Amino acid sequence: MGLTKQYLRYVASAVFGVIGSQKANIAYVTLRGGEKGRYVAVAACEHVFIWDVRKGEKVLILQGQKHEVTFLCPSPDGVHIAVGYEDGAVRIFSLMNGENSVSFNGHKSAVTVIHYDGLGARLVTGSKDTDVIVWDIINECGLYRLRGHKDVITEALFLKDKNLLVTSSKDSFVKWWDLDTQHCFKTMVGHRSEVWGMVLLNQENRLLTGSADSELRAWDIDYLQEEKADGEPRVKKGKTLLDDDDDDDEDNEERILSCKKAGSILREARDRVVSLITDTKARVIACHGSDSVLELFTVLSEEEVQKKMTKKLKKAKKKAAKSTNAETHSPPPSPLRWVDCLMCVGGELKIVLLLQNNTIETYSLKTSDKTPTANKTARLTLGGHRTAVRTLAFSSDNLAILSASGDTVKVWNRSTLQVIRTMACEYALCSLFVPGDRQIILGTKSGKLQIFELASGSLLETVDAHDGALWSLCLAPDQRGIVTGSADKTVKFWDFELVTDQGTGQKRLTLKHTRTLQLEEDVLCVKFSPDHRLLAVSLLDCTVKIFFTDTLKFFLSLYGHKLPVLCLDISHDNTLIATGSADRNVKIWGLDFGDCHRSMFAHDDSVMFLQFVPKTHLFFTAGKDKKIKQWDADKFEHIQTLEGHHREVWCLTISPNGDHIVSSSHDKSLRLWERTREPIILEEEREMEREAEFEESMAKGDVPVVPGETQGEAAPAGKKTADTVKAAERIMEALELYKEETRKMEEHKYACVNAGKEVETLSSNITPPVLYACCVVPHLKGFELEVSLLVLPFSYVPELLKLLNSYIQQGLEVELVCRCLFFLLRIHFGQISSNQMLLSVIDELRDNTLSKVREIRDVMGFNSAALQFLQREIEKKEDVVFFAEATGQLEKKKKRRRKRERVVLTIA
Repeated sequence: MGLTKQYLRYVASAVFGVIGSQKANIAYVTLRGGEKGRYVAVAACEHVFIWDVRKGEKVLILQGQKHEVTFLCPSPDGVHIAVGYEDGAVRIFSLMNGENSVSFNGHKSAVTVIHYDGLGARLVTGSKDTDVIVWDIINECGLYRLRGHKDVITEALFLKDKNLLVTSSKDSFVKWWDLDTQHCFKTMVGHRSEVWGMVLLNQENRLLTGSADSELRAWDIDYLQEEKADGEPRVKKGKTLLDDDDDDDEDNEERILSCKKAGSILREARDRVVSLITDTKARVIACHGSDSVLELFTVLSEEEVQKKMTKKLKKAKKKAAKSTNAETHSPPPSPLRWVDCLMCVGGELKIVLLLQNNTIETYSLKTSDKTPTANKTARLTLGGHRTAVRTLAFSSDNLAILSASGDTVKVWNRSTLQVIRTMACEYALCSLFVPGDRQIILGTKSGKLQIFELASGSLLETVDAHDGALWSLCLAPDQRGIVTGSADKTVKFWDFELVTDQGTGQKRLTLKHTRTLQLEEDVLCVKFSPDHRLLAVSLLDCTVKIFFTDTLKFFLSLYGHKLPVLCLDISHDNTLIATGSADRNVKIWGLDFGDCHRSMFAHDDSVMFLQFVPKTHLFFTAGKDKKIKQWDADKFEHIQTLEGHHREVWCLTISPNGDHIVSSSHDKSLRLWERTREPIILEEEREMEREAEFEESMAKGDVPVVPGETQGEAAPAGKKTADTVKAAERIMEALELYKEETRKMEEHKYACVNAGKEVETLSSNITPPVLYACCVVPHLKGFELEVSLLVLPFSYVPELLKLLNSYIQQGLEVELVCRCLFFLLRIHFGQISSNQMLLSVIDELRDNTLSKVREIRDVMGFNSAALQFLQREIEKKEDVVFFAEATGQLEKKKKRRRKRERVVLTIA
């Protein structure tokens, strides 16, 4: 048996270059009681970055797992932040230490909205799956799932003083929900198109909605239930045959609230509302569309409105027409993506904007001024590019990384991931470090070559190299020049030269054109063979032509791809050439005769980049399917898939020692991957891929339906996942083990009694079967418990009920046992009630549960009274201590004053 080839695993090391992802909103947060308006939370792909806008630094990173962040919501107390993800998961992080404390998993697709209630004990989430779920944060479980909308949920708001919820959706409806009954009691149909945002104003007596047009609609809310509580009781009219069925719904609506249109506000923008928010006191409304204009509206009280109206009547009509309560501010031309505002002390309004060009800006304005003007206070741009990075390069010492985009080129320190240099450039398509790592060369979309000096960060020279886009650069193996390929159907050879600069009198680097190879099609990629003997050129006609470098004579033509070859590379020993194409295939060819060794389906979209790991036959490919894959060119095997990017991967570069990889994507992020010493076992990789596919298929499945119940507006909040299935399997395994061990103990006891021996007791080191079996349930996560019990087959339910009975008799985990018991009774009521053997178990469970609950209630009452007594005693003592401390502090102040006087006299 031959030796097996060992592969080493590459793992994600860091994400950098992204300031804020456009998919999720931006929000002000407070850290450790710090200054309000100083810290903002913004999504960065699957992570959340907390930025200090005053210093322009990252102070905290909330680590994600795999899926992209889609929504952020800080808690009312400012201690936690809820984060929604692309896969429908919701995680709550602590802003004190950045740890994930609570996780929920109930949605089947991306979370689109998250909001806390007034106390911070409940959480409402909306998703693209059209469902709204209310979560209990304290018990870490889902309360219920609300169904009724037919499209993506765009907003969901708790009403503070009432147990009501209002939701909006792209289906053009606004729905009101009574959370006591989990019932939609009112649906507002006054919008012609999608409802994109809502805010509650005037102490929740007015609702403002934003739609796909330029009109913000205002609705007056009248809570009728409170008014009719003091008056005479309403008498429900009898229903006749002539009455419609909708009368009941109208009666239900009138009993809780009425919502009538009060008016509208016209926005300057004509497109849809992207974001509609208010500050915490609902005094200012911020609204914007997909352009670069942010509109701020001041919410006035009734008295202020009367004063304004009186002043307007006194003024001329011309001046009155110009005055308005709306202040408009136009930020830079880049379109707005998200906005958040915060009212600070003294009437100062702080606004933070997340722009579509990977930039964060903050503004400040005084709302009390007659003509408020917005002042820009901070702008975060240094940590990333404004547009997607299209080219990357590593320095020869593996320490510096070059990244270039449509307007800037940046050089990063690989170890610290800090920007060393930022230089303005034209639209860059390819790049490289000049030998010695003191200069860099860029090939641009306009066909120019730009040479930059890294020490000074200055542009040394711009060479008009080609008439078309310069798609590819390659350094000659002898490091004396470069070759360029362009859309003008030419390949040009250049030599490095040192010339004396006329301005400074010092020598600088330049390029001298030596030869030109004219071709019949556009050149997409050029590559030298490591021995400098051959030059491979990929053309727009889907072929790769190979020429001799010295004479430029034709050697080979590689044809077989159905679409143009976008990338290629030659192995270090000049034996293999690998090509990646827009037809999603990778082909491996022999460089001696041009024979195709193997054609592999590599990606689900175009293969954008391909490069061999130095001194190996392993190579990496990057595709528009967001994935990076490692391949073995000898065995034609797929080794590893690097997932992390959330948009098309444009390019990657491998360090000269092969230990690091940097990749760039359309999500504006740069990712660093490093090689570990952990070996890869291909069978395990394939097994992990199959498990991931299974979990994705389960996530797309339907929510478990409670047996015997029809699907209505309210449903269980949980979702069947691989974790819940495994949890149910653990419960089944524990029950079988408990049953087997109990049977063995009974047989042993019976054998001892028949033999006239004394029954041996269990050692203290041995866990009784009852305790072992019940230890499985408390270890389950709160949001997984109900779904795990729902997945559990009914044949295990009788044994579980008996187990819960014996467990509650010992007074252990009474609250958890009650949750399990009530849920099992609710979903299996018909089968349990029809089984005579289980009825006796249920009767015994009822008696035991009631007695234990009474005991716990008595203990809690006793403890509460004791704590109140201690509080009163401490308050009495504090009064005495307070006066004693005041007297002592007065003496200390006198001593300090004497010391200061002595010091002053000494100095004089």
